[in-house]
Amino acid sequence: MSERGETVYYSPIPHSPPPPEPRYQPPHNMSERGETVYYSPIPHSPPPPEPRYQPPPPPQQNYIVLPLCFPPSRLRVLRRRLIGFGALLLVAAVIYVIWPSDPDLKIVRVGLSHFHVRTSPTVCFDISMALTIKVRNKDLFFLNYSSIVVSIGYRGKQLGFVTSDGGLVRARGSSYVNATLLLDGIEVFHDMLPLLEDLARGSIAFDTITEVQGQLGFLFFFDIPLKGKISCEMHVNTVKKTIMRQDCYPE
Repeated sequence: MSERGETVYYSPIPHSPPPPEPRYQPPHNMSERGETVYYSPIPHSPPPPEPRYQPPPPPQQNYIVLPLCFPPSRLRVLRRRLIGFGALLLVAAVIYVIWPSDPDLKIVRVGLSHFHVRTSPTVCFDISMALTIKVRNKDLFFLNYSSIVVSIGYRGKQLGFVTSDGGLVRARGSSYVNATLLLDGIEVFHDMLPLLEDLARGSIAFDTITEVQGQLGFLFFFDIPLKGKISCEMHVNTVKKTIMRQDCYPE
């Protein structure tokens, strides 16, 4: 047809109409019967809760710890005080250690070696006693004692005394001194009759006082004089010639 020169006309293709919208139709069983249909309303959602007021959080606090600082002048004063206090304590401790103390004295042994009663011309008796005395030096320096004096009494009446020679006791050491007490011709008075009764029972209570005098050597060129004294109540067994009991106290 185109080769012949003819004009060709084409008709447009008809468009199909859109499908109708679906309509709601009630169920046939209810509409046909003529019954009334009730519909419940759609429940509404509860309203949202009202927002409650909340206070804003407190601002975060930050703490900065700084070291305790003193001015340089206060530090020097504090350091000097501490050094002075420490030096004072050290001096007090040294004085307490080296401060001289009295020596300890103790009669450790008594031996009744001789006892004799005489009736002519008067009633009297002779007593010979061997004593052993312990001298203890508690100091840090040697003790040079010149003499030790021991006196013995009975019921407040002195019977006699004995003096021993001097000696040397090393630092924190002990020394034993032997002495012999001779009591010759002691007359028996009316107040001495209990002594005879004690002799008959075999036990005598003597009162002893021991004194020591000496010097405490300090660095071999400085001496400190010392004097010690101790009193004892000594119960002696005249049969066994031993000390039964001894109660001492320093004076």
